[in-house]
Amino acid sequence: MNVPENLRFMPSHEWVDASDPESYKIGISDHAQAELTDIVYLELPEVGRTVAKGDPVAVIESVKAANDIYAPVSGEIIAVNEPLGEAPEPVNEDPFGEGWIFSIKPSDPAELQELMDASSYREHIS
Repeated sequence: MNVPENLRFMPSHEWVDASDPESYKIGISDHAQAELTDIVYLELPEVGRTVAKGDPVAVIESVKAANDIYAPVSGEIIAVNEPLGEAPEPVNEDPFGEGWIFSIKPSDPAELQELMDASSYREHIS
């Protein structure tokens, strides 16, 4: 299972790439996409929406189940990966690259430290 060292993770399997402090990229982990199997639909969040950490912001549906995707930090949704709305396959094929789901401008960067690092996330999924 791929768990990149540079990302932070939620127990609900969302990842955060905070390499740009003004725009955190968010997606679901390799573990989550493998558990869901074939993703058939992704309801993207609304750009401009202000969210609190833990708010449900999107819905992902697979052949097995539908699940909410949660905001890992508080802030404003500033971008979504529009092509996924029509063709969600990159979430399965490249969950940490082309399969990113949305970007958020964090309002409280300290919340990032409350998320799991890669090592903790590996323990969480084992």
